[in-house]
Amino acid sequence: MRIALEVWRQRSPEEPGRFVRYETTEASPDMSLLELLDVVNEGLVRSGEEPIAFDSDCREGICGTCGFMVNGLAHGPLQGAAACQVYLRNFRDGATLYLEPFRAKAFPLIKDLVINRGALDRIVAAGGYVSVNTGNAPEANTSTIRKARAERAMDAAACIACGACIAACPNASAALFTGAKITHLGSLPEGQPERARRALRMVRAASAEGFGHCTFAGECETACPKSIPLEVITQMNHDYLKARLSGEDRAPPRHIEPGTPKRRR
Repeated sequence: MRIALEVWRQRSPEEPGRFVRYETTEASPDMSLLELLDVVNEGLVRSGEEPIAFDSDCREGICGTCGFMVNGLAHGPLQGAAACQVYLRNFRDGATLYLEPFRAKAFPLIKDLVINRGALDRIVAAGGYVSVNTGNAPEANTSTIRKARAERAMDAAACIACGACIAACPNASAALFTGAKITHLGSLPEGQPERARRALRMVRAASAEGFGHCTFAGECETACPKSIPLEVITQMNHDYLKARLSGEDRAPPRHIEPGTPKRRR
């Protein structure tokens, strides 16, 4: 199988970048995009050239490490899949693929296809956690969480923080990512004590990182490899506005002692 790659090469943020063309006839339809990059890099190393820098880890669509634009689409043309799960059989023989990094102000480029996603970690650090002592995991069959609520939390927890939603959004908004983290914890009993403060802190952290505003264009949902629905953004807006109206942003921080009974709201 013959494939041509137009890869964005940029040695550092300070240097200008450009597309560089690579052609290979060693491609197999059963190869993933990352495996194809491995083959190209092996050839570059043999010829004494610098290999293409790109991120990867599990290569199973779980970790969210991989991610770049393929012909203008985040992760490529296959819906519900990360770049490592896109195989060459999804392209015709002789196709030309344009590979470039995710573009967003909050995702500064490091090198070639590698970007800094630290902004997403800082959003989570702002409030995406539960600080109460929840003890050991309870028996699933004795849980009092309603099935619909548990499924909603699990769907939101599927987010792998790859950044595809931001790269696909015309406003570079982190609303789907932030909404998924807020909805996940806000749907569970353990997340209720900090629910209002969590929404305030995480939404404000996303704004401080330079992400744009959400206008419900819907591109994020389409690009998400885990198909997280737009409803998480609605939940985020609900929690944020409720916290603002309740004056939670003006309330002093509360210390939650381990084992403190959770109050229902």
